[in-house]
Amino acid sequence: MNTVKPEISIKDLEKIDIRVGTIRLVEDVPKSDKLVKLQVDFGSFERTILVGMKKERENPKEVEGKQALFVVNLAPKQMFGLTSHGMLYDIGYEDGIIPVLATPEKEVPNGTRVG
Repeated sequence: MNTVKPEISIKDLEKIDIRVGTIRLVEDVPKSDKLVKLQVDFGSFERTILVGMKKERENPKEVEGKQALFVVNLAPKQMFGLTSHGMLYDIGYEDGIIPVLATPEKEVPNGTRVG
């Protein structure tokens, strides 16, 4: 049974900037056995976001052109000589199933905020 994480306040939740972005390009990160590099369009800006989906999908490029949810105000993180400027929200990883993208039910403008 999965336990619920500790309670947070609405103010804690309001600190997280979650936006819809379209994945424009998926590229391999050569020296990593897990990471791929996503180029994501958020409307008024673009970001490079590194994601550990190489072992989760037979073809990571299948997510190109799809909209998904991303945290855009996460501190940048260096990995394999590249900098990741955000985090992809996916569903299932924490529960040990093959993750799927967290996506809006229909297309919305890139950069649309969650909340």
